[in-house]
Amino acid sequence: MKLAPLKVAVVGHTNTGKTSLLRTLTRDISFGEVSNRPATTRHVEGTALLINGAPLVELYDTPGLEDSIGLLEHLESLRQDRHTDWIEVIQQFLAGPLAHNRFEQEAKVLRQILADDVVLYVIDVRDRVLGKHRDELEILGRTAKPVVPVLNFVASPEAKTQRWREHLARVNMHAVVEFDFVVVNEYGEKQLFEKIRTLLDRFRPTLDAVIADRVRLRANLVRASVDLLADLLIDVAGYLVIVPADDQQAAAIEQLREVVRKRELQCVQALLELHRFRSDDYTAQELPIVDGYWGLDLFSPESLKQFGVRASSAAAVGGTTGLAVDAMTGGLSLGAAAALGATLGALASFSHSHGKRLKDRFKGFTELRIDDGTLRILALRQLDLIRALLQRGHASQEKIQLNARALEADKKWKGWRLPEVLNKAKANPGWSRLNEGTGSTTGRLAAKDKLTKILEAGFTEGSSATKNS
Repeated sequence: MKLAPLKVAVVGHTNTGKTSLLRTLTRDISFGEVSNRPATTRHVEGTALLINGAPLVELYDTPGLEDSIGLLEHLESLRQDRHTDWIEVIQQFLAGPLAHNRFEQEAKVLRQILADDVVLYVIDVRDRVLGKHRDELEILGRTAKPVVPVLNFVASPEAKTQRWREHLARVNMHAVVEFDFVVVNEYGEKQLFEKIRTLLDRFRPTLDAVIADRVRLRANLVRASVDLLADLLIDVAGYLVIVPADDQQAAAIEQLREVVRKRELQCVQALLELHRFRSDDYTAQELPIVDGYWGLDLFSPESLKQFGVRASSAAAVGGTTGLAVDAMTGGLSLGAAAALGATLGALASFSHSHGKRLKDRFKGFTELRIDDGTLRILALRQLDLIRALLQRGHASQEKIQLNARALEADKKWKGWRLPEVLNKAKANPGWSRLNEGTGSTTGRLAAKDKLTKILEAGFTEGSSATKNS
């Protein structure tokens, strides 16, 4: 069955957040222009929500209603008697000269409303209920279109939400939605579509499809996000650097750190792109990310403190913070050397990579790898980032704030034990794409899938906690 597309006019006074609402609903940070300057939107602009490639919801951003008081007076002057239908009065106004000069912006809004199925009336609840707002609501009531008041900035300390609800009830507008455009709540978005559905029963199949699609899209977004994180953790867990001599250790340590930093940067940039954000939306003090880089060094002791991670007992001392060092010294006796030959012969039946590693260790080489504490920090930093991006509206102009409270689902990353799948990754350097010529094994794919499911389950738990809070 072909679903009928729903046409929605987004209206309201100047600077209440009309364009911001559309950015948030469409997940498009480039739609329109968001600014504190008055009358930023001067023309009607349209966009759509696509479901399986079809535009099921058409959204139209309209200019601000700048002179609702004057417009209402003019409409009342055009009405000859109380039996004249208000739609006829509005159409008479739109055909008249004032619709092209004094009330040009207001005329654009009314034309769009008459062409659409429903009106979203955006309200900045930080404002007091003024005469201009009362007149706007009066005009909207005369268009004979269903109106859903959308209360914006409800999270602000200055919000006057209850006063607005009381006034809207007095003018017979009860299908009210609280929806903060810069702090996204998946349930608030669902409620918005459900309110529209109560007023437009003929569009119920369309809105049911939209609601189901939004749930599916969020689940896919979470899955894709934790898939990127699982990829990162397996790469870093299995990454190692072989150092043949002590005097080369300092350079090798810096090489390992730089490789891991760059790998985390790739993950951060991929997450930003996946969620349709830009790296310049953030600052080091707040995300903290600058040009995709975290402001706090992954290998600093401060990172452990910030994320509440216990230092690993295997962590190396001194300048190798964040690394585990595994060495087997040389200086073998003649008898031991003979034993070494026999041992290496036996390794022929063992895997090539493990055999080479044991041979290197008998020669006195040192293995450098990332320790458990740093793996935990990597996981927690990316989990914080994913949650921040999921909750960030695409209209937000403020720098993102990470959620400092530890969710129950994240506590497993703060203790002593990592998920067993990461311990297996540490024992299988061939799974890491950071080691030359490796990374595409069946074992890696199975491990990544298992780790992705573990990470994804944390978001299911966190989502339930948010809904029930």
